[in-house]
Amino acid sequence: MKLRYFSHSSFQITTDAGHTLLIDPFLDDNPTCTVASDDVAADFIVLTHAHGDHVGDAFKIAERTGALFICVNELANYCIDKGFKAHNMHIGGSYQFDFGRIKFTIAHHGSMTPDNTYGGEPAGVILTIDGKSVYHTGDTGLFYDMKLIGEMTPIDYMLLPIGDNFTMGITDAVKAVQLTNPQCAIPMHYNTFPVIEADPEKFKQQVEATGKKAIVMNFGQEITL
Repeated sequence: MKLRYFSHSSFQITTDAGHTLLIDPFLDDNPTCTVASDDVAADFIVLTHAHGDHVGDAFKIAERTGALFICVNELANYCIDKGFKAHNMHIGGSYQFDFGRIKFTIAHHGSMTPDNTYGGEPAGVILTIDGKSVYHTGDTGLFYDMKLIGEMTPIDYMLLPIGDNFTMGITDAVKAVQLTNPQCAIPMHYNTFPVIEADPEKFKQQVEATGKKAIVMNFGQEITL
């Protein structure tokens, strides 16, 4: 399995079997992203919530690729109303897809579409694919149930925000890593806009000081998990 970081909260997962998943594909209007939406493939698009910097270019990509949306019920219905295919889920529920299993978790944030439609509850998502578990927290503040999430599903890679203001900052994100206890933490949702400027190396150093592993992925970088 390969993980590619476009920047902000946007990732691509390519499975060993060749399935391609996008998570929160905010690309064309993202000042830190070096990849255009026309240049990415997708069989599935996972949305953590409905804000414009997370839905991003999802509809443009799905129109071109025929990708299936996977998201909480209200946001999935919104995608269906726009003419797209969607698999409706909700927080606490999991489902086995051809590529692997997805489970949605709580996230403390908001969720309103750019046209002011209610997008359901914001969420995090755990993807269990090719024998690895990836926890994308979505946009969230720190919450103690991250400890329970890590106890019930041992996490290999935790993708979590560090940009502060709208989400956790570095201090809270380091605590989130301690609670969840992943094998490796990867920071996201930082430096896209001035209000969420943060130093990912500082996060990495503080995580490593607790005895955990962290990787700072460059924008556009792909790694093998």
